[in-house]
Amino acid sequence: MLPFFLLLLPPLLTRAAVDTVATGLVANYPATQLLHVKDTIKETEIKPSRLPQDLELYENYPPIDNSTQNQWKLELFHRDKLPLNFDPDHRRRFKERIGRDVQRVSSLLRRLSNGSDEQVTDFGSDVISGTEQGSGEYFVRIGVGSPPRSQYVVIDSGSDIVWVQCQPCSECYQQSDPVFDPASSASYAGISCDSSVCGRLDNAGCNDGRCRYEVSYGDGSYTRGNLALETLTFGRVLIRNIAIGCGHMNRGMFVGAAGLLGLGGGAMSFVGQLGGQTGGAFSYCLVSRGTESTGTLEFGRSAMPVGGAWVPLIRNPRAPSFYYVGLSGLGVGGIRVPIPEQIFELTDLGYGGVVMDTGTAVTRLPVPAYEAFRDTFIGQTANLPRSREVSIFDTCYDLNGFVSVRVPTVSFYFSGGPILTLPARNFLIPVDGEGTFCFAFAASPSGLSIIGNIQQEGIQISVDGANGFVGFGPSIC
Repeated sequence: MLPFFLLLLPPLLTRAAVDTVATGLVANYPATQLLHVKDTIKETEIKPSRLPQDLELYENYPPIDNSTQNQWKLELFHRDKLPLNFDPDHRRRFKERIGRDVQRVSSLLRRLSNGSDEQVTDFGSDVISGTEQGSGEYFVRIGVGSPPRSQYVVIDSGSDIVWVQCQPCSECYQQSDPVFDPASSASYAGISCDSSVCGRLDNAGCNDGRCRYEVSYGDGSYTRGNLALETLTFGRVLIRNIAIGCGHMNRGMFVGAAGLLGLGGGAMSFVGQLGGQTGGAFSYCLVSRGTESTGTLEFGRSAMPVGGAWVPLIRNPRAPSFYYVGLSGLGVGGIRVPIPEQIFELTDLGYGGVVMDTGTAVTRLPVPAYEAFRDTFIGQTANLPRSREVSIFDTCYDLNGFVSVRVPTVSFYFSGGPILTLPARNFLIPVDGEGTFCFAFAASPSGLSIIGNIQQEGIQISVDGANGFVGFGPSIC
């Protein structure tokens, strides 16, 4: 895989040779790169995975208490790796992924337009974590309870809840492992209505003295149950007294996963609950599509890399769950596209801005930015045969028969100087097994920009919440 490029403009590193021209900014990094068409198409031919049956489980090993361990690392799997989600037809997988993605983006826009981070109903009973919004793309395997029962959970950087399906289950979707039974866990403890933990919920309810809650993203998906304290096991690291939702009624598209591990910026997310134990720091690397390798999710300050490019983390009081970054522009072929920086700014009222999101697949850009960006890319790929539009993508190419093609580089210009140049496979993606590739960006129906997981794949992303930075690189996966 071609590594991404980072250009740090002065004064962060040595001065780069930069010339100003009428069309934008020209920098001294590669203007083109190769897209390995044949190899990329081959990677769409996935095979049934050995997961989860042959995955090494840690229930049989003595755990390490997290009081003596402030860093731990997990493997990340794409949802296509799970046998329950296996489908050999890439065209069908693509269609389903984009369908989930459209739901996800619509849900995020609704949450932000309502003036609050999450849409809450009048009290019902539990956590509702958008199970139909496409957030179920990447999974980790953790242990729940004592003794630990291994479960796959979805990671979601835009959610502030940890939940799993629980017995007795009056309504549950299919998952890879047996549904967790709190009655079999020695560490499960319900939370009372007058608990400070229950008080952190925006819309807490009470039933027989026990804390109940409900959060809805308005798309019909939900999980309902009780709030409880439970022990979670990550590899051999044991973490006690994590507030989780024990969902007895669940509906959605997290097929294969037992629930969700919220990594958002709020107090009830997994990262928020750990607080000083990890210094508000975590790092992830989303495995590239079609590869046999796995990605990583790592917690703790020592997970913060040396040598990456760091950009300020921007907090939006209207949406504290989300990780916003400052984006000043976009580049194609080493040329900065003439787009006003104001298009990407977060307003004083909390609108617009640029969100990093693990649950959204395709990067969304405001219409004027997207059109200028797309048109520049089209202008530099005039030698490639075009294809019809596919789904949400209006810029596609017929690369059937090509072994490789040379394409212009695509870059994000971040506030403060760093430039992140993507691998070709992160912006030209196969939509079938016949050589149709599409420019993997789309227009946003609002002023919000979202950097999706396709553009993040293979690049180490680090979040240092305590110090207010997001890092890119230097590692790849």
